[in-house]
Amino acid sequence: MNWLNFFDTKTTHKKHPFGRGTNASLSPDEENLFNKSYEAFEKKDILDAYEYFFKSLINFNNDVSNENILLSRDKDELNFTIYQGSAKVTGTITKEHFNAQVILVKKANASVALKRYILERNYQLTYAYYFSDETYIKLKLFYDNLTMSPQKIFFPIRELALNADFDKEHIKSEFTNITLEDIEHLKPLDDNELKIKYNSLHEWIDELDAKVQTLPSNDNAGMRAFLYLNILFKIDYLLVPKYKIYQKISKKVQEYFGDENPSIESKNEELRAFIEKLKNMSFEEFSSNLYNAKYTFNPTEKTSFEEMSNFITESLTKIRWYKNNRYNLIIPTIYKYIAFYTLYNYGLNQVTKELFHTLVEIQNQAFFTELEYPSLYDEENQNFSKRSIVSKIEDIITPHQERFKLLEPFGDELNFTSMNEFSNSFYLQIINLNFEEV
Repeated sequence: MNWLNFFDTKTTHKKHPFGRGTNASLSPDEENLFNKSYEAFEKKDILDAYEYFFKSLINFNNDVSNENILLSRDKDELNFTIYQGSAKVTGTITKEHFNAQVILVKKANASVALKRYILERNYQLTYAYYFSDETYIKLKLFYDNLTMSPQKIFFPIRELALNADFDKEHIKSEFTNITLEDIEHLKPLDDNELKIKYNSLHEWIDELDAKVQTLPSNDNAGMRAFLYLNILFKIDYLLVPKYKIYQKISKKVQEYFGDENPSIESKNEELRAFIEKLKNMSFEEFSSNLYNAKYTFNPTEKTSFEEMSNFITESLTKIRWYKNNRYNLIIPTIYKYIAFYTLYNYGLNQVTKELFHTLVEIQNQAFFTELEYPSLYDEENQNFSKRSIVSKIEDIITPHQERFKLLEPFGDELNFTSMNEFSNSFYLQIINLNFEEV
């Protein structure tokens, strides 16, 4: 198995995108295609090499291609299109050269502030660079193919696609009078899904406000932090907002964890004020910040299993502290926070990613019921669909047991007596998964 894909089997199919990953699987032939690309580059069969390489990056849902990469070829060149959210990467490859670019905005419409931003971004990029032609401002890659390999081209293309997507979203958020170009591939959500997401946002904020009122009057900063951060991670993962909402959430989270000077109370107030703005957002403005798109690259670097496990262990220790000090009201929130935080911050392998999504689905059943997913938990009667949950965990883990001999489904080991006990046992089982290749 090569370094591009930790697992090669398909993910559990979901009807909607969740989180910031691709929510899809690579081709079952991904490893073989990658190896063929490497061999073709060594033989200087450049067009064949790139064609194999791009086909190894096409992702699938239910064995159907998402057409996130489109290819056309003649005798002397290979043309390609790669979709990454708002970015549409187009390019041409000959035996000698590789060219790729993304159109951002019309040059004539760019303000001085935007041009300054673009210039500053050039200093932050390693492989790609911004330039302008007669009409557009573009992000571009150019390479000589004489010494190319799949490893050498993967990271430049990934940088181009991810940064173009980020910058187009940033422009839409911060330079509202400038029109983005080349975004005809973006698809609006249907009205029913938009209404479900908008109503859910308000229900979550109302629940948050009510929960804050129940906190102790003194020494509650830590509990408020869990409540505010949890809802931001929840909004990001379940609603998957784009443009201004995504940019603001990312900025608020980065500031919260990155700036050590303000007190936790002042940080909490910043989050509270931002959440209040989300609450006052009209349906029309909310809807303008959501769209469906195709994705090729994950934005988060792969995280070691040990790092993820350490975070879970530390978080469970905090829960025990709150439990021992009889702050029981905050405990269900922290159990949800662990999953959302992990999915937001860590690049997970496919097994753990699917397991965390399953836990999120169980912990937030009302939202998934609105989207017409099968019920895994009856919130009113506090009953688990044990058989469905056990089966779901088996479906996630079993396909990987041929490679990981010590990886075992754990559904029957879970504690179904309450949601807190279930969540605790689920996390303990995750950190004890064994991915050693025997």
